[in-house]
Amino acid sequence: MLSIADIVGLLVILGVNAAAAAVLTRFFRVRLDTRWGSALYAVLLGAFVLTVLTIVLGGAGLGPNLGNAATVIGLTVVLPLATGIAFDYFWMPAPEEVDLPAEHGDRDKRRDRREL
Repeated sequence: MLSIADIVGLLVILGVNAAAAAVLTRFFRVRLDTRWGSALYAVLLGAFVLTVLTIVLGGAGLGPNLGNAATVIGLTVVLPLATGIAFDYFWMPAPEEVDLPAEHGDRDKRRDRREL
């Protein structure tokens, strides 16, 4: 039988992992100029980061005993990874559509003034 603390711990793990997946996906979409590169990095490195987060948070005592490894990976890595990637690709605007302030392009000029 699951206790309330186990359910809350599992929800914390799912929330942290989904947020990490969304941030990683956005980072790779902004940094990589290829079409498939950002998706590939988000899936491969995202799965690795979420697995590490699950091990750390599970080791801290959060979450219930889910029975076997396939259930743990499916519920705490694959589901939040899919949710985070879907959140970034379908809800957030594409990086090309975001307007940056005019001073963003002048970053190098500001560095030169500081060196003088």
